[in-house]
Amino acid sequence: MSAHQDTAQGHGHRESHGNGHGHGNGIGRGHAHGHGNGHGHAHGSTDIDWEVMATHLETNAEVQLPSLRRTVSHLKDLLGPEREVRRILDVGSGPGVTTCLLAETFPAAEVVAVDGAPGLLDRALVRAERLGLAGRVSVRQAELPEGLAGADEDGGPGTADLVWSSRAVHHLGDQQGALDALAAVLRPGGLLAVAEGGLPMRFLPRDIGAGRPGLQARLDAVQEDWFEAMRAGLPDSTGLVEDWPRMLGRAGLTRVGSFTTLLDLPAPLGGTARGFLHAHLTRLREAVGASLDEADRGTVDLLLDPSAPEGVLRRPDAFLLAATTVVTGVRPAA
Repeated sequence: MSAHQDTAQGHGHRESHGNGHGHGNGIGRGHAHGHGNGHGHAHGSTDIDWEVMATHLETNAEVQLPSLRRTVSHLKDLLGPEREVRRILDVGSGPGVTTCLLAETFPAAEVVAVDGAPGLLDRALVRAERLGLAGRVSVRQAELPEGLAGADEDGGPGTADLVWSSRAVHHLGDQQGALDALAAVLRPGGLLAVAEGGLPMRFLPRDIGAGRPGLQARLDAVQEDWFEAMRAGLPDSTGLVEDWPRMLGRAGLTRVGSFTTLLDLPAPLGGTARGFLHAHLTRLREAVGASLDEADRGTVDLLLDPSAPEGVLRRPDAFLLAATTVVTGVRPAA
């Protein structure tokens, strides 16, 4: 399908503005690229094919729906009952799980999924139609952050009362510039909410009865190395202290604050969460396996064995625990 074509069957509309970056709905840190969202990559490269990742991204977001619902509810509380929310942008929307949740939570609002991957935007539209939200959910293909500029008629996604962006900013070289662009599309009194930060995801005991204890800590370390290489390779990559509240303040926002939501799925996990963990570990093995020693690679392979009682698909002690921090700020009234 051409990026300029309307999507059929009343799904909504798509307008094109380049090839964006970043997809949201992340679980803390510690995914295949080392920094959240269920993003990942293969064979040790720092290039990420988001459309190949589509199913994993969608499953990731669905697994964390309990946490996402609390997050979106808190955003509604921050805006307050006096604020009439008419338009919301989900920037770096991925397959649209949070987009649709925003539409459900703010029933008077139009919600626009903004992303650079047409296949993921297609999924957002299909999901919206399935949930009866097609009339209020639309999509915009856009390069970030450049594609945020301009009103609707000028090719950009327009202004909004609420701008949500989860784990997209860290895929842009100039993170402060990206926050400046997100803040610029807020209407006076509007709220920017950016999910960047939290804690590494945990899903196994320290000692799993196979290999050397502390496997997840070592996985964290090699993922951090991957993430640093990814950041260094981005166009216009700029180093800065990642003090997200201060960065939102530099973007001209006031009433800056943060909150953290916890996803706590205790053992024994259900099938969907186990499938997510298996996919997560598979991508870790492909992405950073070469940076592990032989013993740790063997342990990861055991965890991935679908027939092994010690594997994540069968072991009774697998759980899912993640904390995601959201930083918020308000555009001052004119």
